[in-house]
Amino acid sequence: MPISRDLLEILCCPKTKVPVGMMSADQIAAANARVADKQLHYVDSSAVDQPLQEGLITEDGQTIYRIDDGIPVMLIDKGIPANQLEG
Repeated sequence: MPISRDLLEILCCPKTKVPVGMMSADQIAAANARVADKQLHYVDSSAVDQPLQEGLITEDGQTIYRIDDGIPVMLIDKGIPANQLEG
């Protein structure tokens, strides 16, 4: 379920207040490959155990927030540091 444009325009990282945008298909695929390998973790250090269907990423490319059933999960501890997708 796509997130509404109006909602997307007002969302930002709850910690840094940096605006977010939708993740690309390539970014989702990279994240899900790390989930499958049990190499993706939330800020609180718990493992991301479910693949992302959709996600938001901060405009500075630092943090990912999952979207579950069309609802953005904008909790600081459940952010995913995007640097885990590198390398």
